[in-house]
This record gives sequence, C-alpha cells and structure tokens, in this order.
Amino acid sequence: MTVKARFAPSPTGLVHVGNIRTAILNYLFCRKHDGQFWLRFDDTDRERAKEEFVEAIREDLAWLGLSADEEVRQSSRTAQYELAANQLRERGLLYACYETPDELDRRRKRQLARGLPPIYDRAALKLSEQELATLHAEGRKPHWRFRLPNTVGDAADLEPKQTLVKWDDLVRGPQSVDLGSLSDPVMIREDGSYLYTFTSVVDDAEMEITHVIRGEDHTTNTGVQISLFEAMGTTPPTFGHHNLLIAADGKALSKRLGSLSIQSLREEGLEAMAVVSHAALIGTSDAIEPHAEMASLASLFSPSKLSSAPARFDPAELRGLNGKMVHELGFDAVKERLAAMGVGGGDAFWMAVRGNLEVVSDALKWWNVVNADIVPVVEDDAFLSKAAELLPEDPWDDQTWSQWTSLIKGETGAKGKALFMPLRLALTGAKSGPEMQLILPLIGSARVKQRLQGQTA
Repeated sequence: MTVKARFAPSPTGLVHVGNIRTAILNYLFCRKHDGQFWLRFDDTDRERAKEEFVEAIREDLAWLGLSADEEVRQSSRTAQYELAANQLRERGLLYACYETPDELDRRRKRQLARGLPPIYDRAALKLSEQELATLHAEGRKPHWRFRLPNTVGDAADLEPKQTLVKWDDLVRGPQSVDLGSLSDPVMIREDGSYLYTFTSVVDDAEMEITHVIRGEDHTTNTGVQISLFEAMGTTPPTFGHHNLLIAADGKALSKRLGSLSIQSLREEGLEAMAVVSHAALIGTSDAIEPHAEMASLASLFSPSKLSSAPARFDPAELRGLNGKMVHELGFDAVKERLAAMGVGGGDAFWMAVRGNLEVVSDALKWWNVVNADIVPVVEDDAFLSKAAELLPEDPWDDQTWSQWTSLIKGETGAKGKALFMPLRLALTGAKSGPEMQLILPLIGSARVKQRLQGQTA
C-alpha cells in the first residue's frame, strides 16, 4: 500500500503556525514512508475563498520545502460531489430538512427544558405529503442531512441508540464516538453548497487517502466521517489526531495568530528549516533541535511521539532555535542574502559574527559596526590613549587581539573585565558581541585608532 496523506487548507486567509504544523506532520509522515503528499484547497466558500490566499499558501509551502506531489481544488469537483450526494439520496441516507435556524434553536431549547439531549429529532423524516407540499408552496429550500447508522431495525425506526464507532488513532490510541449522542449532520446547505465534512470524505475516498493526520479538535468528527466512508462503500483512512498549540502562558493561541502567519515569520527573517524543525518537534518526546535537512526530521517522526497534552508555542523559543541554526550556517548558504543587504566581508566576516545572530539580517548591524560610523563609548581616556600607543603594526590577523591586550595588561596592570570591556565599548559601542579577536582585523587599524580617541570616521 502506498501511503498517501494530504493538507487541505481553506484559502480564506494566511496560514499560521497551527495550520502549518498539520501540514508538516503529514509531509514528514509521507516522506518517512516514501508516500505521496497532496495539497487540496478547500475553496468552496464562495464569499471568503480568495485567489490571493491560494497563491500565498503555495508560496508558504514552497518556502518551507513542503513540495506537493499533487494539487487539487475542491471548487473544480462539484460534479463528483453531486454524484456522491445523489447515490446517498437514492438509498435514503441523505434526506431533506426544511427547518430554519431559528426553528432548530427553539427545538433544542425545548429538548433541554424537558431533560432530553439537544440532538436533531429527525422530524423531517416524519413529514406527510401534505406537509411537504405546504413547505414547498412557502418556497422553502431544504438542507440535507446524512442519516447516521445509529438505529436498530428497519428504516422507520428513528430513535437513535448507543452506537460506538471505534478506531485505533495513530496518536491517541483506541478511540470511540457514540453516534447515538449526535445529530444527523448537515451535508448540503439550503443554497446547494456542500459542507467540508462531505466534500472531504468524498475527496479522501476518491483520491485513496490512506492516512489523515489532523488536530485533536476534529476527533469528535471522526465517527461521522467513518460512517460516511462506509456508507459510500469505501474503507476509511487511518486517523491520527495531534495535540494543539497554546501560547507560552497557557492561553489559547487562536487569538494571537495574526502575528504568527508563516508570511510574517518569513518576513522576520527566520530560517525555513527552523520553523519546520520547531513545528515538527514541539509537543513530542524528541528534543527541539534545529535540523538542516527534511530527511533527518522525517526519520525521527512518529505520530506516537506526540503528546496528548497541548503543546506550548513560544515565539522566543522559535527565535532561539533559529539562532542555533544560523550559528551553523556556512557562508555559501547566506552569501546571496548578505549581498542583497549590502553586507560584504566574505567568509571571514560571516564566521566572525554568525555566533551572535538570531536571524541572518542581524549581520547588517555588525557590518555597520565594522565599516560605518558608530558612537564609541569612552569611559577612561587615559587607558584608551595608552591602548592606542600600544597598537601592533599592520597587517593584523586573529592573533593581533591577544598580542595587543597582553601589551596593555603589562603596561597598565588591567586584567579581566577591566581590560577587555573598555576596549569593546570603544571599538563596537556595545557590551557584547562577536569575539574581538575575529572582529578587530575587520575594523582595521585606522578605525580602531579613531574610536580609541572617541572619534567617528
């Protein structure tokens, strides 16, 4: 059996870290099992689905390295949905209902007041020919519900009974849902548009999707979907429901997603594989470490490693992980980006500063420290004057700093922080930064002399 999974976003907005985590988990599962990863746009929402978001999602996936083996759009599959719906109608498994939302709400309230479960009572199946004629005369258009297999006996038995649908979840282990506690779900709206549950099952069945890995908020939908697969005469895929993300403070993440779109993370300068690594490893039993290659993450991935507890997403943790990845990047991996920012210095400059960067664009700050005007911090004029007198002759290399500070120590008696901090402040304007032995030759003797005297270039 060829493993086949999918990512099915709705192009009604930008994808965020929660969305993309589902895509990444499915992608890694497919790659580990040498399977196929499909991208399926749920673009049937006529008002909210936008082509600009389709393009944005494609761009995000491409940036992250999540290449789809196939792409499908639900908006082009209306004929397939009509065919499946008609087949279910002919068997009495999809039936017309005429209640308005207000009528349904009042009915639920009456049921609750009587101590009954607030599920749909299948009243539409009890309508007489005369009642149906009256509804049609009023111009009412039906919505269509899928009749759950939760009754005993013939079709006239409308009273739901306890009916457990069981499955072995890839993440959560043995699971079950009682269909007897659920309303027959609406599959087609009054305007003829299909709900996602219906289109998703039709697509998964026709495309022979073998595994569906998605958020745990869909767990209760699984019983209905398994029943719908079976009603259509197809084998349900294997389901896995992963934990959801919460903010670092334990609150719901959904209210904070505007700043956590993949587009915004890309614009911040984060590395694609840092985002992928973090999304793949957060909430698992594996250490959260940067992986430069998708293959190494795929080899680690197993749905069983995902915790059942919510996973805490902390943007600061992601930036820290990004920094670790940047610290390992070779010059060839960044030279084009550095050139685009006007940063030169080649391999020597990059190797000097990369250990102090969270994102590659931070290199511009240190390029300016090396080459442009800074405001030297002068705390001890006499000390810095003596240091200037003791500067070694050109050419300078990575041993110059050690030679120079040894001379200063011998002449002034300064050591430790008292020796190094005044020099760093005068030469870089900062209390911390790249190793001075590496950055000193890049600043060069002329600028060093000026800065020791408290002057700008």
